[in-house]
Amino acid sequence: MNAEVLRPATAHDIPALLPLVEEYWRFEEIAGFDPARVGRELGHACADPRLASAWIAFARGAPAGYLLAVYVFSLEHLGLTAEIDEFFVLPSARSRGLGDALLTLAEAEFARRGCTNVALQLGAGNDRARVFYRAHGYRERAGFELLDKMLPDRRES
Repeated sequence: MNAEVLRPATAHDIPALLPLVEEYWRFEEIAGFDPARVGRELGHACADPRLASAWIAFARGAPAGYLLAVYVFSLEHLGLTAEIDEFFVLPSARSRGLGDALLTLAEAEFARRGCTNVALQLGAGNDRARVFYRAHGYRERAGFELLDKMLPDRRES
């Protein structure tokens, strides 16, 4: 990679991460982007390595991508598991190995932490990402589909 830098993200990176997160949410049609609230939650994630790990990628000195993973104990998987919660590379920075490098860095951290597996959610129509993940060994889990439910927000905004 030419003039690209990848490193763990910290709370100091939140101003650089927020525009990337906003573009990702727009791309995936995730409603409700609020920079103050998203920034606050990113701060919590970056401050507690038991909750999450994050990486940021720069291309030519500008933020170009990020990966945020969260951790959960799973009895079914017999230990700590990682879930890639958000993973985005700007369209202008794609197909140059930046996503490969971010994913490789994240998977090495998952292994270092003793995670037993890694999972992610993928938009049903995101065929380009599906090809990318399959090339990295990810597969659909036969017999399962994702269900979710939003709970009432009890925190102050």
